[in-house]
Amino acid sequence: MTSTPLHWSDTTHEIMSGDLNVAVAYVTPAGGAVVVSVSPLGLTDRSAGRIGFTTSLGFPRKLERILDNPQVAFAYHTREHGFARPEDFVLAQGDAVVDMHPSAQRLDDVLSATERFFGPGKSGRIWDWLLREYRRARVCVDVDVRRITTWPDPAADGPHQVTGAAWPDPPAEQRPPQKGTAPRLDVDKLARKVGSLPHRLLAYRGADGYPVVVPVKITGHDRTGFRLLTPPGLLPPGGRRAGLLAHSFRPQNVGLAMTTCTGWLKVHDGTEASYAPHTATGLAAPPNRTVQALGNGLLAKHGVRKAGRNGTTDRLRKVAEAQRQKPLPDHGA
Repeated sequence: MTSTPLHWSDTTHEIMSGDLNVAVAYVTPAGGAVVVSVSPLGLTDRSAGRIGFTTSLGFPRKLERILDNPQVAFAYHTREHGFARPEDFVLAQGDAVVDMHPSAQRLDDVLSATERFFGPGKSGRIWDWLLREYRRARVCVDVDVRRITTWPDPAADGPHQVTGAAWPDPPAEQRPPQKGTAPRLDVDKLARKVGSLPHRLLAYRGADGYPVVVPVKITGHDRTGFRLLTPPGLLPPGGRRAGLLAHSFRPQNVGLAMTTCTGWLKVHDGTEASYAPHTATGLAAPPNRTVQALGNGLLAKHGVRKAGRNGTTDRLRKVAEAQRQKPLPDHGA
């Protein structure tokens, strides 16, 4: 962890401890960003200046990316179905450390936090077997926070306040990809999927390497991509690789849905931009807690076994151990 932990306000702590779902962004090898929805379960350590989340070893892709580049960002963008009351949009950026071997006590603490946000879990001999990998074959991603930026409303409109490292200058425009910047997907079809998902966020790599996540409105689309609208000053000028997330969720995270894209962002002025999607992945869980638990258990069980057979688990553990040996920079407060 950093030698001088970053300290944040009571309002920010309430939000980071109480949001049911947040957007987490990480950087891609090509200099873009991917942004996904996670449930952090209020896992914060204010005295250490740390936040985090857990994920199953059965879903290793984002772990690979974070281990390759530990600069990440959390966007606390909606109070929906959570416990926090303030309406601020909170962006926390920092350096991730992956704990591939969390202790039994830590996993028990995660289960307790899960019950607070998701309600009592399924139990019994069959359920305990089915959910064993989902509950116990988990890793913890701890983030030493470098910077927290807050806006006074969920749209990130108005003046912002920075705690920690100064906000950097806008990043330079990126070189277009070799395959071109035009959409590589059926935009009409993708728009139908995204249209029913109320929370939309965009992520790009900032000048200091940390992802920046901002809320966006999709005002329309055509064959060239989506038309986006943001408050002034949130997007840097020019073109660049960027990630787009649209998601929804119900109380206790039942019936969640998510579509995440990578693509090319082109900013036309201070508030308007276009986004050409290149890839898209999605998931949709049924609005039934029993069916969702069944699916989580089966997917995690299959994923953990596959990762063990093909060597992914051993490789991730070696990379994580090497990462933990490297001292993180002292960012100060």
